[in-house]
Amino acid sequence: MPLKARNDSINRQTVTPPERTSGVTSASATPGKRPTRPTSSTNQKGPPVTQAWLNRIGTAVPPYDIHSAFIEFGRDTIAEDHKRALFDRMAGLADIEHRYAIFDAAPRPRETVLDTSGIYRRGAFPTTAARMALYEPHALQLALRAVRALDAEPERLTHLIVASCTGFTAPGLDFQIMQAAGLRDSTQRTIVGFMGCFAAVNALKLADQIVRADAEARVLVVNVELSSLHLQEDFQDVPKMLSFLLFGDGASAALVTADPHGIALGRFQVAVIPRSAELITWHIGDSGFLMHLSGQVPGRIRRWLPDGGPALLPPQHPVVWAVHAGGRSILDAVQQGLHLPPEALRFSRDVLRNHGNMSSATLVFVLNAILNDPDATGPGMAMAFGPGLTVETFAFHRP
Repeated sequence: MPLKARNDSINRQTVTPPERTSGVTSASATPGKRPTRPTSSTNQKGPPVTQAWLNRIGTAVPPYDIHSAFIEFGRDTIAEDHKRALFDRMAGLADIEHRYAIFDAAPRPRETVLDTSGIYRRGAFPTTAARMALYEPHALQLALRAVRALDAEPERLTHLIVASCTGFTAPGLDFQIMQAAGLRDSTQRTIVGFMGCFAAVNALKLADQIVRADAEARVLVVNVELSSLHLQEDFQDVPKMLSFLLFGDGASAALVTADPHGIALGRFQVAVIPRSAELITWHIGDSGFLMHLSGQVPGRIRRWLPDGGPALLPPQHPVVWAVHAGGRSILDAVQQGLHLPPEALRFSRDVLRNHGNMSSATLVFVLNAILNDPDATGPGMAMAFGPGLTVETFAFHRP
């Protein structure tokens, strides 16, 4: 099916941007004041539809900044001069200054043990089972820090959505967060699992649908990723080392309700870039999760956006952009493919510089930066990429 036809089919199932945003700019922005039935249009057919708002966000990262140590490690480990020179050049171009992990780097020389906890030992990297045993307590701890930073009045929450692609456990993080954060046992819970970097959009999409269906719903959306658990030992593979150079650990917690303040959520859309399914893959191996991130991804995005991108844009030209900070080359590809001005992706570039790519949590960090900037107002657009190669987007409005 052609992209335009596919998007038209999607649009018929959702409220169009003018309908979903026409009531946004005039809505009261008084925190805590619940509208009777806030609607996205006064002249739409059928029953009114509640406008969902992303009210506020809490974020958290582990205490250990490992980015500089990882660059040192890469230089010390790569034996061939030309490969080391390539690694140095790409590390310098990454535009990342800080990345955080649940492990602290061991002091140099790291000939046997790479981290202070002794998990990563040369020739004896941990099994997937050992990594998952670490995921459970560390993911919960980091998620709780984000939830507490949000201050969402847990006893009032009705729904919990958790997105993560770096670990599995049962009872899952949804159950653990519900109990540890003081949510009611009747809280309705959903896991968005193993979808990769665009999972934040899917989690917010579910929250949007819940609030649109029930104006009394108060939805907690948690994203938590521990990419540091999946370091692999093939240190002479420069492209793989460069992919490890991007990723950090982080967690976010967002509150989505009908209370009219924060960011008004608009139309959600999705597209798949043709002939690109093999470019990003994420498989479960015996020694952690095995990621393949092709160097062709930025170029494929840049070439697709001029033709495929306009169908995803809302009628109101976005002036605020929240693009998943998957890497400097990804952001450059979006900027070039959509012909955006240099400052359009400043929030995404700041998150990349200060945190790296935290997989699904990254986009929520970008949205948090927008919420914290009083000048970031007007129509906006969020965009994230992941396995498929899938493009997930949503329009929004910041009054």
